[in-house]
Parts: sequence; C-alpha cells; structure tokens
Amino acid sequence: MVESMRRVGRWLAAARSWPRWPARPGATAPVRIGVALGGGFARGIAHAGFLHILEEQRVPIHCIAGVSAGSIVAAAFASGTSAEEIGRVGCAMRFADVARWSLSRMGFVVSERMTRFLRRLLKCHTFEEMPIPLGVAATDLASGKPVLFRGQGDVFLPIRASCAYPGLFQPVRHEGRILVDGAMSMEVPALLCRELGATHVVAVHLSTQWDTCVPGNMFQVVNRCFQIMQSRTESSWRAHANLVVSPDVRGVEWDGFAHGTGLIEAGAAAAREALPVLRRWLGGPSASPPLAMPDSIPA
Repeated sequence: MVESMRRVGRWLAAARSWPRWPARPGATAPVRIGVALGGGFARGIAHAGFLHILEEQRVPIHCIAGVSAGSIVAAAFASGTSAEEIGRVGCAMRFADVARWSLSRMGFVVSERMTRFLRRLLKCHTFEEMPIPLGVAATDLASGKPVLFRGQGDVFLPIRASCAYPGLFQPVRHEGRILVDGAMSMEVPALLCRELGATHVVAVHLSTQWDTCVPGNMFQVVNRCFQIMQSRTESSWRAHANLVVSPDVRGVEWDGFAHGTGLIEAGAAAAREALPVLRRWLGGPSASPPLAMPDSIPA
C-alpha cells in the first residue's frame, strides 16, 4: 500500500512538468488580482479599511503579500480573519502587545510577544494552510536583498522579521541570516504578488508627507532616513504594480494607534476610488494592462 502511494506521488510530481496545451486562439487567462500591502506600523491599520471595501464588494483576491505592518494585516486576511475584525484589533492594539523593551547592542526592543498576538489574530498559522496564498518579505541585513517567505512553514518568524524596524527592534536570526524590516528592500511587495501568480497587482502605499523640520530624537532620525531612502527607490516596486493606491495617512505618527478609526476610513476611501479600475479588470479583457508607474489612481 505504501509503495503504491509512493508511485502515485511520483506520477503526480512528473505530471506537473508535462508540457501544457496552448490556449485556444482568442482564449484569455483568468484575472488574478494580487494585493501588496506596504509598511507603516500603526498606519497599517488603514489596510484593514481598504480590504473591508474589497471584501464588501466581493472583489476576488487571488493572493496577498505584505511587509512590516502590512505583513500582519496580509497574514490575518489570508488566514480568514475578516477585515472588520482586523480593524477592530488594530484600533485596540498597543505597542506593548507586540514588543518588549530589552536593551542590547542590536536594538532596544524584542518581538517575541508578537507571536502570542498573531496566534490570537490569525485563523491558521502556516503558509500552506492559508485559504488565500500569502507572501511575506524581510530583508537580509548582510546582503541587503529581500528574503521572500511563501508556500510552506509557520508565518510567525517571517512576520516578526518583516516588522523588525532597524534601530528599534532587534533583528531576527533565521538559518544563518540576520533579518530586518522587509520595507528596507521591498517597500511594497508588488513583485512578490507576481511571483504568487497575480496577473494584476494593487499596491497599497502608506506614504507620509514629510517636511524639512529637524528630527528631535534618534527614532525620528532613523524614520527620516527610511523616508529619504524609500523616496529614491519607489520606481523599483511601482514597476510591478498595475495600480498604486495611497490612503491619506498624513499626520499620523508611527505609533498613532489612537487614530485607528480615521486610518480605517482613509483606507476605505482609497478602496472606493479604486473600485472602478478593479471592476474594469474583472469585466474587461483579462490581459494584464501595461505596467506604468502611476502616481495615483487612474481616472
């Protein structure tokens, strides 16, 4: 019996490599929408408002990927947690729910508490269990390259790594690598959605308008460095997105959880503006539109 099962397994593995028949002339591939969620710590609550509108309007999401705060929201939604519940938890969340002060040479905060928080929020805890394919991106501190998690394994360590904001959170060690915030190498994981099979990618970018005032403490210095770096590298992720959506989260600090209700509404407003484009994708030709670099939602 065991040998028979092994033979079936080998046959299925071989079948995956067989050549596919070409599509019939005029046939179109199905539209597969991927949602890529950027970081922003407390501002990530806006993602819940964005997803709530898509959920409400029954926009089919083929896959979802996230970095930093976006990885928490993406994993929760992929696991089956409703956007409304994600928003409720986000509004009640505080920094101490996911972090503990622990001074070391590598940072000021450790993130083991985040695992306990995620166990309560997520409906399942491994990539292979997710009803919606999930991707999480972190950054290899040594090489500077993105480290992409998907397909299999538990999601807790990848999310903790993706949220390890340099200078504040201590890095996460994994398989001989030192991992930090995914937004360092992939501000919005549009490319990861492509690799998960999306034909059309919506990138949700939580941009903040920053002025020229002098930072007042070390954390503001690090945050300003992030903003400068990311403003110089936007073209790299925009090149993989068909639509870039930017909820209005201006004026909300990184730890502004008290603004949760307003952040959810900002995400929802951005989603409503995007709906005509999403409906056009689903109702029109399924071929992927040209990969432009939109600064805002097209008219």
